[in-house]
Amino acid sequence: MEINLNNRVALVTGATGQLGRVMVRTLSRCGAAVAIHTRSNPAVAAELLQELTSNGASGCIVQGDVGDLDQMTAMGERIRSVLGAPDIVVTNAVSQIFPWRTVLEEDPADYADQFRTCVLQNVHAAKVFVPAMVEKKWGRFIGINTECTIQTLETQSAYVSGKKGMDGVLRVLAREVGPAGVTVNQVAPGWTISFRDRENGTEDQPDYTKHVPLRRRGTDQDVANAVAFLASDLAGFITGAFLPVNGGNTIPC
Repeated sequence: MEINLNNRVALVTGATGQLGRVMVRTLSRCGAAVAIHTRSNPAVAAELLQELTSNGASGCIVQGDVGDLDQMTAMGERIRSVLGAPDIVVTNAVSQIFPWRTVLEEDPADYADQFRTCVLQNVHAAKVFVPAMVEKKWGRFIGINTECTIQTLETQSAYVSGKKGMDGVLRVLAREVGPAGVTVNQVAPGWTISFRDRENGTEDQPDYTKHVPLRRRGTDQDVANAVAFLASDLAGFITGAFLPVNGGNTIPC
């Protein structure tokens, strides 16, 4: 068996980020035409698109704020005009908060920001892209969550509040669109090695990995592999799942 996404159209939001660009490459290698979303990094998006097209693959670039329904709608119109209606939507974009602070110290605006990019992004993407999936009786909606949603550790409250809200939306959506053959799942990475770690030589984090049953940090490719699997026909009977990709660092019961 192989993961075959030939004749599928995929959208990856936050595609120019550390995990997003590997998801784009992986879905493209599996045969999908990929819409590359960015909000503020068009140069990297253009490099990604050039990489895809130089390998004979199809793609396009869309730019906009995923927390704005009108902009998500405009992105959908562009994707449909260039590649066709997406069969696979990966909601990976998220606004970054730094540094994380305790509940008593965190700026209330950070909670609203996480709500926009976690909860509203998924609501908007569902409204714009799921109706076509329902009509075709086939679709894959994959949200990128986090192990932090399970951990709920100190200073994670703003991030976790957005991701837990996203989790609730997508579990309900899975029930609502399942009868039409559309699956809705989530991938929850741990502290993942990306190109930035490789450039900075920060892959080894023993204080973290000593708690991980597999005794290593996951890689961006590990996460992209899980996304590709859930996007494929191999995962056709999986929906409503929350899949930690973190070497067992969190084991939900």
